[in-house]
Amino acid sequence: MISEYYSRQIALRELGIEGQRKLMKAKVAIVGIGGLGSIASIYLTLAGIGHIRIIDHDIIEEHNLHRQILYDPSEIGQPKVEVAARKLSKMNPQVKVEPIPE
Repeated sequence: MISEYYSRQIALRELGIEGQRKLMKAKVAIVGIGGLGSIASIYLTLAGIGHIRIIDHDIIEEHNLHRQILYDPSEIGQPKVEVAARKLSKMNPQVKVEPIPE
Protein backbone atom coordinates (compact mmCIF):
# COMPACT_ATOMS: atom_id res chain seq x y z
CA MET A 1 0.00 0.00 0.00
CA ILE A 2 1.25 3.46 -0.87
CA SER A 3 0.84 6.00 1.91
CA GLU A 4 -0.17 9.65 1.93
CA TYR A 5 3.57 10.34 2.23
CA TYR A 6 3.97 10.15 -1.56
CA SER A 7 0.67 11.80 -2.53
CA ARG A 8 2.23 14.93 -4.05
CA GLN A 9 4.49 13.06 -6.43
CA ILE A 10 1.81 10.50 -7.28
CA ALA A 11 -0.35 13.45 -8.35
CA LEU A 12 2.15 14.16 -11.14
CA ARG A 13 0.69 12.85 -14.39
CA GLU A 14 4.15 11.68 -15.49
CA LEU A 15 4.61 9.52 -12.38
CA GLY A 16 1.27 8.42 -10.98
CA ILE A 17 0.74 5.45 -8.72
CA GLU A 18 2.37 2.97 -11.10
CA GLY A 19 5.48 5.11 -11.28
CA GLN A 20 5.63 5.27 -7.50
CA ARG A 21 5.33 1.50 -7.30
CA LYS A 22 8.29 1.21 -9.67
CA LEU A 23 10.32 3.59 -7.51
CA MET A 24 9.50 1.53 -4.43
CA LYS A 25 10.79 -1.62 -6.16
CA ALA A 26 13.92 0.07 -7.53
CA LYS A 27 17.46 -0.53 -6.26
CA VAL A 28 20.13 2.17 -6.45
CA ALA A 29 23.81 2.25 -5.49
CA ILE A 30 25.58 5.48 -4.61
CA VAL A 31 29.37 5.30 -4.71
CA GLY A 32 30.70 8.11 -2.56
CA ILE A 33 28.46 9.69 0.06
CA GLY A 34 30.21 13.06 0.14
CA GLY A 35 29.10 16.38 -1.34
CA LEU A 36 27.00 15.14 -4.27
CA GLY A 37 26.27 11.65 -2.95
CA SER A 38 24.82 12.89 0.31
CA ILE A 39 22.40 15.24 -1.45
CA ALA A 40 21.42 12.59 -4.01
CA SER A 41 20.83 10.07 -1.23
CA ILE A 42 18.44 12.42 0.54
CA TYR A 43 16.32 13.00 -2.56
CA LEU A 44 16.29 9.32 -3.51
CA THR A 45 15.27 8.38 0.03
CA LEU A 46 12.48 10.95 0.15
CA ALA A 47 11.26 9.89 -3.32
CA GLY A 48 10.80 6.36 -2.01
CA ILE A 49 13.43 4.34 -3.85
CA GLY A 50 13.01 0.88 -2.33
CA HIS A 51 16.64 -0.06 -1.68
CA ILE A 52 19.63 2.28 -1.56
CA ARG A 53 23.15 0.91 -1.19
CA ILE A 54 25.65 3.57 -0.10
CA ILE A 55 29.34 2.85 -0.59
CA ASP A 56 32.18 4.91 0.89
CA HIS A 57 35.29 4.09 2.93
CA ASP A 58 35.71 7.58 4.35
CA ILE A 59 35.05 9.04 7.77
CA ILE A 60 33.46 12.40 8.52
CA GLU A 61 36.02 15.18 8.84
CA GLU A 62 35.58 18.82 9.79
CA HIS A 63 36.34 20.04 6.26
CA ASN A 64 33.36 17.99 4.98
CA LEU A 65 30.75 19.80 7.04
CA HIS A 66 30.20 22.92 4.95
CA ARG A 67 29.11 20.94 1.88
CA GLN A 68 28.01 17.50 3.07
CA ILE A 69 24.64 18.23 4.61
CA LEU A 70 23.99 14.83 6.16
CA TYR A 71 26.70 15.31 8.76
CA ASP A 72 27.27 17.55 11.78
CA PRO A 73 30.23 18.32 14.07
CA SER A 74 29.24 15.72 16.67
CA GLU A 75 29.82 12.99 14.06
CA ILE A 76 33.43 13.82 13.16
CA GLY A 77 35.48 10.62 13.04
CA GLN A 78 32.52 8.33 12.36
CA PRO A 79 32.13 6.36 9.10
CA LYS A 80 30.10 8.35 6.57
CA VAL A 81 28.04 5.34 5.47
CA GLU A 82 26.98 4.44 9.01
CA VAL A 83 25.86 7.97 9.86
CA ALA A 84 24.18 8.42 6.48
CA ALA A 85 22.32 5.10 6.74
CA ARG A 86 21.01 5.98 10.20
CA LYS A 87 19.80 9.43 9.14
CA LEU A 88 18.31 8.33 5.81
CA SER A 89 16.41 5.51 7.52
CA LYS A 90 14.89 8.05 9.90
CA MET A 91 13.88 10.29 6.98
CA ASN A 92 11.95 7.48 5.33
CA PRO A 93 11.62 4.18 7.21
CA GLN A 94 10.00 2.59 4.13
CA VAL A 95 13.37 2.64 2.32
CA LYS A 96 16.02 -0.02 2.96
CA VAL A 97 19.39 1.71 3.28
CA GLU A 98 22.42 -0.58 3.10
CA PRO A 99 25.78 0.89 4.17
CA ILE A 100 28.94 -0.58 2.60
CA PRO A 101 32.13 0.85 4.20
CA GLU A 102 34.52 0.11 1.28
